[in-house]
Amino acid sequence: MWLKFRVELFKRLKLRESWVIFFILGLIMMNYPFVQIFNKPNRIFGVPQLYLYFMGGWAISIGVIYLFTKAISHPDDENDEGDHR
Repeated sequence: MWLKFRVELFKRLKLRESWVIFFILGLIMMNYPFVQIFNKPNRIFGVPQLYLYFMGGWAISIGVIYLFTKAISHPDDENDEGDHR
């Protein structure tokens, strides 16, 4: 079950549309409406909310980039030995 899910995820991440969607989502999340929501004087564990928002977004974007790179290097099917162009 996990293997089938992983193969499907990697196939979807290879699509150009996925790259564009995540890029646009990242641009939207780092612009006015969302940044203003977290730009409050409240602090969580002594850290301003805006800093946590940016650091959390940064960590999530690194995770998404990691998944994209794993999808690129993942063979398309079980018979492919990983030969790349």
